[in-house]
Amino acid sequence: MSELPSAVSIHPYFKVQEGKLDAFRETMKEFVARTSNEDTCLYYDFSVNGNVVFCREAYIGAAGVLKHLENVGSCIEEALAFSELFRLELHGPADELDKLREPLAELNPEFFAHVTGVAN
Repeated sequence: MSELPSAVSIHPYFKVQEGKLDAFRETMKEFVARTSNEDTCLYYDFSVNGNVVFCREAYIGAAGVLKHLENVGSCIEEALAFSELFRLELHGPADELDKLREPLAELNPEFFAHVTGVAN
């Protein structure tokens, strides 16, 4: 797991419009299909709580994040037609997060720099 020291995780939260959760679930399938071919993806899955959808995902470095966002750009556009991205966090090493500040500025994410932990 030598990739873990450079891993960057993304934590997007979507609030889905009333009656549109089934449409969002269909879009999830396309997100997963596209992401399944990414060699820099460490994990990727969705969770749902009422009309809030969370995507748990991590990539090898900032380059992996940017590659993923380019790959699923049209899926994001589709999802935003019936949901709102109301929170976006990025977690990872400070030097990797710094590479994402400018390219992701318009999404207004919160950046959390790793301090300490355990990786097996």
